[in-house]
Formats: sequence, structure tokens, C-alpha cells
Amino acid sequence: MLLNVRNFFGIAKLTASGRQLLRQFWYGPPAQRNVHLKGRDLLTLQNYTADELKYLLWMASDLKQRIKNKGEYLPLMQGKSLAMIFEKRSTRTRLSAETGFALLGGHPSFLTTQDIHLGTNESLTDTARVLSSMTNAILARVYKHNDLDLMTKEATIPIINGLSDLYHPLQILADYLTLQEHYGGLKGLTITWIGDGNNVLHSIMTSAAKLGMHLRVATPKGFEPDLRITKITEQYSEEYGTKLLLTTDPLEAADGADVLVTDTWISMGQEEEKKERLKAFQGYQITMQTAKSAASNWTFLHCLPRKPEEVDDEVFYSPRSLVFQEAENRKWTIMAVMVSLLTDYSPQLQKPTF
Repeated sequence: MLLNVRNFFGIAKLTASGRQLLRQFWYGPPAQRNVHLKGRDLLTLQNYTADELKYLLWMASDLKQRIKNKGEYLPLMQGKSLAMIFEKRSTRTRLSAETGFALLGGHPSFLTTQDIHLGTNESLTDTARVLSSMTNAILARVYKHNDLDLMTKEATIPIINGLSDLYHPLQILADYLTLQEHYGGLKGLTITWIGDGNNVLHSIMTSAAKLGMHLRVATPKGFEPDLRITKITEQYSEEYGTKLLLTTDPLEAADGADVLVTDTWISMGQEEEKKERLKAFQGYQITMQTAKSAASNWTFLHCLPRKPEEVDDEVFYSPRSLVFQEAENRKWTIMAVMVSLLTDYSPQLQKPTF
């Protein structure tokens, strides 16, 4: 279709102004912004400014509006390929990245440790260099965050964190898009985390204050977030004028919360700790009793897959639960990341109020 349009317009014979008009037909008007993400990596939201985070959410809203709601075809990834390295199982991250990249006209390649020589017959360094010569970006879901750091040093194309032991940035972008859609803005919201001090929490901690959100965290003793990340979060809270609470009491954390959030208590690779963890997390299940302490307009988020001990059915399947909208939004935020890091496309939708 793109070739037909190019031939129809006679692009080879167009003047400079004509080519600019055609460019706007495909990519939208020039961005009226100071955000330039093309060529960047996305390993952690800590490395992104408030304006850059808002831009990614704006991009996600734009793509969702144009493609899903208006039915437009935007082949922004035409001629591009994505290497998807997955050391861990995945439903939402894999499906959203694979279908999203294809929907934009690109070619995604799903690679597990059973498909390539990663870590067996070929080093991570060599793999990163080879993939850089054949694809336009690498999305990697790994056990060790240090592997992503190494890949960024060796690769010449953008590296995107699909999940590591330290961070899950793509998930949190989806969470923020969901809250933006529901509340009409993010500034001033209070997010309460009740559960493990894990990678999902770390991504919230390194980004919420930048968007003007307050954070209340309840974790059992011995399961607190990484101390280095806690110190960074305290600095952000002071810098951006937001409130931060760290406690071991779920009800204290839930007090006045707009958003109740939890995640699995037993991540992949922690199965041997199951008995110990279930004991430590007694009293941390989110229920309607927990929500009594929250704000009157509270909502619930969970990145899935969910287990009943983390949140009961009454909350999980209630109208307050945004988990399935949140799951879908993983697709639009991943697409926004791909488009932002690989193209010059600018959002045409009016910029939301954050």
C-alpha cells in the first residue's frame, strides 16, 4: 500500500515542500517538543525525565486513538525488524510486542534460549553484535539486569527491557496510561503498593514522583525494595514535592490511596521460597476490607498473572479493577516505545493533561 501511495504522488518528482507534505501524511506534523528519543535504550524509567515519560504516554494515546479507535493503518515499522529475546515465560509482554510491532508493519522475531546460542555456544557480547547487524532493536526479557547493561555496551541498536530482576518499565508505562485514561490525569494521585519489594515496584519508585504522584509502600520485613532504589526514590520525592511512605502495615499504606497495586509474591526463579514467602505475606492480601481505608474513587491494578492469595476475587473482578484494560495497554505503550526509539513520527493527538 505504501508503494502505491508513493507512486500515486510521484514522490520522486516532488519538490521539497511536496515531500514535506507527504511526510506529514504518514508521520504527522513536526513535533512541537523538546523530547528526542530516537536511538535511545529503555532499561529503566530512572533514565527518563518527566517530559520524556509524558511523551511516551502521549505517543501511546495517539497510536491507540489512530489505530484502534479510528482504524487507521500506520506502517511506521515497515522494513524494520525486532529481535525478541525471552529467557523467561511471557504472555502479555510477548504478545503485545509481537502483535504491536507487526501491526505497525514490522517483522518481530521471537527468540528463546532454545532457539539461539545465547549463553551456551555464544557470548552475550557476540549475540548483541550479530543482532545489531540484522535487526533494528532488541527487546530482552532476562533474569539478570546486568545482562541488559552489557547488551547496551555491545549493541549498536536500541535495547528495550522486557523485564529483568531489577525493573519492569514497560509494565509501569501501561499502568500509567491506564490511570491517565481513568482519572484524566496523574498529578496528585496516591499509589499504594502492597506486596513484595520487586522489579515492578522498583519501576514505580523511579518514576511516580516525576509525574507528581505520591507513593505509599507496604512490604513485609525482609522483603523491602532495593536500598539503592529507595534512596533514589527519597531524592525524587523531595525534588518533585511528593509524599513517600514506607511501612510494613498494609492498612496504613492503603489509607487515602487512589490506586491499590500488587503483584505476584513468588516470581519466576523463586519457587523454592514459596512456603517461606506465603508465611511472610500473611495479611497482605488486598480485599474490600483493605479498600475501606482507600479513597472513595479507588481503583486496583495488577500486572498479571494473578493468584488469589494476592488479591481476592471480590476486588479483582470488581468494577474498581482495571487489570484487563491495563493488560491491553501494555500493547500500546510498547508500540509507543518502539515508534519513539526507531522513528521520527510525532503524535497528532492533542497532548493530554498529565
